[in-house]
Amino acid sequence: MSADPLVVGTSSGGGDAPPPALLPYQQRWVADQAQLKVAEKSRRVGLTWGEASDDVLIAASRSGSNVFYISATQDMALEYIEACALWARAFDLAAEAIEEGIFVDEGDRAIKTYKIDFPKSGKRIMALSSRPANLRGKQGVIVIDEAAFAPDLAGLLKAAMAMIMWGDKVRIISTHNGDTNLFNELVNDIRAGRRGGSVHRITFAEAVREGLFRRVCLRRGERWTQEAEDAWVASVRKFYGDDAAEELDVIPAQGGGAYLPIALIEARMTDGVPIVRQRWTNEFGLLPEPVRAVEVSAWCDEKLVPILETLDPQRVHGFGGDFARVGDLSVITALEESEHLVNRVVLVVELANCPYAQQQQIFRCVAQRLPRLRAGALDANGNGGQLAEYMADFFGHNRILQIHLTEKFYSEQMPRFKAHIEDGTLDGLPRDSQCRDDLRAIEKINGVPKIPKARTQAGDGQKLQRHGDFAISLFLADHAMRQDVAGVCTGFEAVFKSSPFDVGDDDDDDSGNDARRAMRMF
Repeated sequence: MSADPLVVGTSSGGGDAPPPALLPYQQRWVADQAQLKVAEKSRRVGLTWGEASDDVLIAASRSGSNVFYISATQDMALEYIEACALWARAFDLAAEAIEEGIFVDEGDRAIKTYKIDFPKSGKRIMALSSRPANLRGKQGVIVIDEAAFAPDLAGLLKAAMAMIMWGDKVRIISTHNGDTNLFNELVNDIRAGRRGGSVHRITFAEAVREGLFRRVCLRRGERWTQEAEDAWVASVRKFYGDDAAEELDVIPAQGGGAYLPIALIEARMTDGVPIVRQRWTNEFGLLPEPVRAVEVSAWCDEKLVPILETLDPQRVHGFGGDFARVGDLSVITALEESEHLVNRVVLVVELANCPYAQQQQIFRCVAQRLPRLRAGALDANGNGGQLAEYMADFFGHNRILQIHLTEKFYSEQMPRFKAHIEDGTLDGLPRDSQCRDDLRAIEKINGVPKIPKARTQAGDGQKLQRHGDFAISLFLADHAMRQDVAGVCTGFEAVFKSSPFDVGDDDDDDSGNDARRAMRMF
C-alpha cells in the first residue's frame, strides 16, 4: 500500500521551505511493494518513521493486514508505536489509544507488548519481543527493526518467511553489525539473486542530501542554513569516530581482503581456453591509420578468426570488455552458453598499447563473429566511453551495454558475479596464472567488492602492469549474458565483397572510408 498524498513530495529545495512529510529515500522505501524488502541504513535517518506511515495505512484498510513489529529493545517498540499513533492522527484514521499488554511466551516469560487497534478494519499493529516463537500462529506484515542485533535473527527470518506464503510481506531494517553477520549475508544473497527481494541502501550522506537536516531544523524550530548543516554533519561524524564507516556510511565492519577465494577460482579453471595476447610498439601507433588497419586486419585473420570459426553456431554467445590505452590492458572475454545454461569462457584477447581505432577494429571483429550474439557489456568509464559508444552504434544500443563502473554498480552486481562462480553457472575459466591473479585482485574496499587502485606486474618479464583487467572483462561478460535482450544476432553480411578490415589497394574509390567496410546485421 503506498503512502497518502500527505507524504508525497519533492526533495527539500532551498530557503525556508519545509521538507515533505516523508523524505525521498523514505518515499522510495514505502513505494517498494516487494514481498521481502531489506534496508541497510545509517543510524537515525528516520526509516522506522517512514515504515510506520505505511503500516498504519495497511492496518487501517479493510483489505489490509495486521502488522507485527519486532525490535531489539522495548524503547524501540514504544517509539515505533508512538509513531504509528501520530500517523493515525495525521491521516485522520480512527484508532484506539496505545494499549500496553502482557504476552506470555513459550518459556512462561511475561513480556510487555504495545498495541494499536483499528476498529473499522478489525486489524491491529502490535510490537512484540524478538523471540521467534512470538510469531507462531500469527499472520500479517512483519517488520524486523535493527535485525543485525537480534539475538536469533536466523529463527526470526525462518518464522517471518512463513508470512510470505500467505501473501503478506516482510520488511527488514537495520544498520550493519559486521560483515559476517547474518543480516549482511541476507543483503548479499538478495543482491546475488540467491534469494528473492529488494535491497535499499541509505547512507547518512544520502539522507542529508535529501533533506534530513532540514527535517531536524523543522523539528527544532530553527532556520536551515548550509553552514549549520555542515557543522551538524561534522559533529555527528565526530561523535561516531572510528565507527562512522559502519554506523553512518553503511559499510560492514571488518570488510576487506580478497573477494574470491583462490580455491574457488581454481575449481572453475579448465585447460585449453584460448588466450591471445598482443603488445604493439609505440612506433606502430605513429603509422597512418589505413596502414595500421591493414596490419591489424591480417593479425585478426591469423590469430582470432580461426578460433572464432570453431565456436558452436547453435550456441548463444556474449562478451565483456575492459578498456585501456596505455599502461593497463584492454581485454575481451567471450562466453558461450551451454545446453545446461552454464556460461563458459571460449576466448580471451588481451591488447597492450593498442591505438583506439585498432581497438574498435578488433572488438568489432570478435563481436561480429560470435555466433548468436546475445549482448556485450563494455567499460564506458573515461576514454572507454568512445569504444563503448562505437560498438553500441554498430551493433545496437539495446545489445551493447555501456557500463559505468560505479560503486553502486559494483555493490549490486559483484555479489551476483561471485554467486555465478560459486554455483558453477559461470565456468571454464582459463587455467592461467595472470587471469587467476586478476580475479584475486578483487577486494572488498569499504564494504564494496571492486578492483583497488594499485597495479601488479604482468608476470611475463615485461614492464606491463595489470589492473584486474581480465577480472573486469569476465565480470562484464557475465553481466551481458544475463541480460534479457530480445532475440540474438544470427549473423552478419558484408555490404561490399571485400573483407570488413580490408583497406588495401583495389579499384574502389575511398578505400580508407569506414563506409566501404560497413556491415549489415541480419
